[in-house]
Amino acid sequence: MPMTEHVHAAEIHRLAAHAHEAAAASHNMNDHLRAHEQSRLAHERSVEAHHASEAIAAEHEAAKK
Repeated sequence: MPMTEHVHAAEIHRLAAHAHEAAAASHNMNDHLRAHEQSRLAHERSVEAHHASEAIAAEHEAAKK
């Protein structure tokens, strides 16, 4: 399994974390509309990161058989 898949999944996780931090910062500045949009984006990226990690795990399990 190429390391690039792991790097790609890690990058998606990093982007999700950044989006969560940005949403929290906007919320702290009482910019609730922007915070809501950033929270939505953070959720989308978190789901994408989760799917990428699951795909890597499934490939790893398939390779073990």
